[in-house]
Amino acid sequence: MPPPRRRRPAPPVRETPVEQAPGEVLVWTDGACSGNPGPGGWAAIVVPPADGDGPSGEPVEHSGGAAQTTNNRMELIAALEGLRSLPAGSRVAIVTDSQLMINSMTQWLPGWKRKGWKTAAGKPVKNQDLLEALEAEIGRHAAVRWHWVRGHETGDAHAHKALNDRADQLAVAAAAEAARR
Repeated sequence: MPPPRRRRPAPPVRETPVEQAPGEVLVWTDGACSGNPGPGGWAAIVVPPADGDGPSGEPVEHSGGAAQTTNNRMELIAALEGLRSLPAGSRVAIVTDSQLMINSMTQWLPGWKRKGWKTAAGKPVKNQDLLEALEAEIGRHAAVRWHWVRGHETGDAHAHKALNDRADQLAVAAAAEAARR
């Protein structure tokens, strides 16, 4: 039997400021974990679409945690819960600082499904349950696109992604709360 083919690493995702399309909801997401695995938290900040030419509505914050989890699970749950909070048929942009999530949802998912949820090395895909739930949730909406921003950058030069920083704060707080339980 030939050795498994090695997957070339995905090219790095280039950061561009997110632009909210007309009628589109922005969902800023983040996950955090204290230890990996360990207590974790997730956050999703939902920014409603702008009305006409006016600014978007007030963001709605969602967060939660788990006593024993991984950072990747928290990243995926943040996107899942953000999507679940929206009515069916929504047009959505998921904004994340997780290249793993971007690559999983935009590049690797079809191959994993084709291979029976096995990696290129023949091992089971981690977090298959969440990936399948995300795929089903995406199917409930009119359109879902994925947008990557570099995380953990603050200050005036990064004001355009202040909600990424806020999502991180909420996720870290949820992880700390999960650790206390």
